[in-house]
Amino acid sequence: MGDKFQKTSTWHRRRESLAFLLAGSIPLQPGLLIRRLLYQNIFAHLGKSVYIQPGVEFIRAAGIEFGDRVKILRDVRIDCGDQTSRVRLGKDVCLDRGVDIKAQRDCQIEIGDATYIGPYVCIVGAGSISIGKDCLIASQSGFYANSHHFDDPHSPIRKQHVTFEGIVIEDDCWLGNGVRVLDGVTIGRGSVIGAGSVVTKNIPPYSVAVGVPARVISQRGQKAPIAS
Repeated sequence: MGDKFQKTSTWHRRRESLAFLLAGSIPLQPGLLIRRLLYQNIFAHLGKSVYIQPGVEFIRAAGIEFGDRVKILRDVRIDCGDQTSRVRLGKDVCLDRGVDIKAQRDCQIEIGDATYIGPYVCIVGAGSISIGKDCLIASQSGFYANSHHFDDPHSPIRKQHVTFEGIVIEDDCWLGNGVRVLDGVTIGRGSVIGAGSVVTKNIPPYSVAVGVPARVISQRGQKAPIAS
């Protein structure tokens, strides 16, 4: 069984590499049409009217699912770590230029319907990452769903224990430019995170949070700021 799976996996990677090589850099409308035809049998699911610009890189596309009308711009890279990993993009999701998504072993990364991911955002998971519907994620932001322990000064950090708690961004959140979200964090529905903030703890729904580390300064709909 293992040998058969390995042979199937190897053949699929060769087939997807050939498809990306042949169609990945063709410009303009002919490129869009050819990619749509060749990619239909490469991805786990490819919805209707998916728009993929040239210069996009996919690794292990058999674990990648796109809903209808997904838009993928130049220099995006999506790496589905292995056969246990999945990357799912809902309907009307847009990945702007240079977005880098990597689902490591046993990781599930999901982006909900109508969410916009800005240029050069980095989303890396060993723990799972869920970004909800109707979210706005500004450029240069980062989501890192793993955390290295460093208690032992006599051992290299890379060899010490790593935790994978995961990240959840609920629906209708807006994260400003350069926000960093660390492992184990949930950002509640409807929250706004100010530019440059580092989110290390959970944020309640409909909060406005800023700073390093991020702290809640108000609730949406309230005029008076929350006392520090």
